Amino acid sequence: MQRISLAHGEGGELTHQLIQDIFIQSFGHSEQTKLDSAVLTIPSQTIAVTTDSYVVKPIFFPGGNIGKLAITGTVNDLAVSGAIPHVITAGFIIEEGFPINSLKEIVNTMAGEAERAGVRIIAGDTKVVEKGSVDGLFINTTGIGVMQEQHRLKPEIVQEGDSVIISGTIGDHGVAILSARNELGLLTDVRSDCASLNLLIHELLEEIKGIRIMRDPTRGGLATTLVELCEDFRFTVEMDEASIPVRKEVQGACDILGYDPIYLANEGKVVIIVDSNEEQKVLAILKNYEMGKNASVIGQITSCHVQTGKLLIKTTVGTTRRLNRLSGQLLPRIC
Repeated sequence: MQRISLAHGEGGELTHQLIQDIFIQSFGHSEQTKLDSAVLTIPSQTIAVTTDSYVVKPIFFPGGNIGKLAITGTVNDLAVSGAIPHVITAGFIIEEGFPINSLKEIVNTMAGEAERAGVRIIAGDTKVVEKGSVDGLFINTTGIGVMQEQHRLKPEIVQEGDSVIISGTIGDHGVAILSARNELGLLTDVRSDCASLNLLIHELLEEIKGIRIMRDPTRGGLATTLVELCEDFRFTVEMDEASIPVRKEVQGACDILGYDPIYLANEGKVVIIVDSNEEQKVLAILKNYEMGKNASVIGQITSCHVQTGKLLIKTTVGTTRRLNRLSGQLLPRIC
């Protein structure tokens, strides 16, 4: 089996071969990418930029791998901001001894996901470090998206009665990763929900005029995401526990391990706050997509312009309590 050596990171012939045989083979090499910087023509004066690093453990998991996660995570961060994802850069930090066939599989997965999402990977970098310095492979990305004025989100006009919608079941990614680690003897068929949501989100923005805010509930899960929104935009959300969609397998795993699914990571879901008059139209659009078939209204805005925003949950036993951000370490290396 061929493996990465330190010489692959030295900038010489082996580096050249690695780039030619793996990265250019999958990503292509246009005229725009032959300089030390990719030269772009951006069809807008307003752009969105995001950057992220991916250190997920294990690198391969049910429903995806670190490469797919790097593309979907970057695409989704742009899309929930109201931008049309345009281009992505990718930096690879590879551990000496990493299998070359595994790298090829990851890079091919990235290329395929980028094509499905309609984005281009236009620049990158490769570094190789000594064995033990990195856990296999880390990927860093930067994404650039084009903003369209008619799709600009309007958090400033959030009002009482607005609906809170989740596009599908929560906690799938967290349980899939936990199962793949084989650390706690958890056996489950749950697959990660890792997916690019930009086409779904674009249709929502085209058809729905009352969308206030969107956010992808990744690390920290649904609860942490909503707490952040409540505090940042100074409103109160009351969430209905019975309305939150959770797969039986995910709930079962949480019951065994003592986790709460509302704090588990997701990589293919979007939280939408929208005018309540348009909630059914949002649900109808979401349910036209496989990744949105379990969409549900899970709560509403109960007060706005408060001094301190907060997230409340009405439990299945009829009580109401306040939720806070995830405290401490639940699942490290989740993305």
